[in-house]
Amino acid sequence: MRVAIFQSMAVGRGADTRLERLGSAMARAAANGVELLVCPELYMSGYNIGDALPECAEPGDGAFARAAAKLAKWHGVAVVYGFPERDSGVLYNAAICISGEGQTLAIHRKRVLPPGAEAKYFTTGTGDTLFELGGLKVALIICYEAEFPEAVRNVAQAGADLVVAPTALGAAWPHVAHKVIPTRAFENGIYLAYANHAGEEAGLNYLGASCIVGPDGHDLARAGAGEELIVATISREAVEAARERLPYLRDCAAFPDKMKGRG
Repeated sequence: MRVAIFQSMAVGRGADTRLERLGSAMARAAANGVELLVCPELYMSGYNIGDALPECAEPGDGAFARAAAKLAKWHGVAVVYGFPERDSGVLYNAAICISGEGQTLAIHRKRVLPPGAEAKYFTTGTGDTLFELGGLKVALIICYEAEFPEAVRNVAQAGADLVVAPTALGAAWPHVAHKVIPTRAFENGIYLAYANHAGEEAGLNYLGASCIVGPDGHDLARAGAGEELIVATISREAVEAARERLPYLRDCAAFPDKMKGRG
């Protein structure tokens, strides 16, 4: 399966412009044979927008999702993007996957919120989120969750071949993108697609450095600091080979108290 990340510029764009940019990225992805396009955390609204977040929030079947589904169906490309989800008056930091047929496959609500402004607006979600796409089992997590070994181990033990992680990583944290994320892929024998913003947003400078990492921990594709579309090919066979060579998921049973997933 061909997977792409759209590392998009974060500055000052409303929903209509973000949809237009999404459509353009999907067209480029489709031209490269991509089956899944991944966008950053809170792509729909912007991440560092303060009190505007509640105003931008929509349900999982809101106007933006319906428009994104039409784009996905038109281009034949599945898409993951982050958005502020409103459900019964409660807000979640969420990520949605819409298939290339325009159907919602999954919505994940961020389970752990980092120190800072997110806790002011969002309620934490519960549970792992996995679904099937292109013959692979895919898991959704969001940003800070990927920094916990337990979170990625949970979904790997549940059968995930690919973990998709929309993020909003600031430039002050390069070790997360360059060291932690490849380690998560390696220690679980999984692919990891980590999709960040680029540029500056209301004083927050994003690192960029989005990446698609293989189950051996090596980069298959990595972005620089600016807006970019990166593409890689992934396969279930590579996951099986990595886990046969280093059977961490099997052998972690030797440490049941320490290694049990609590993500």
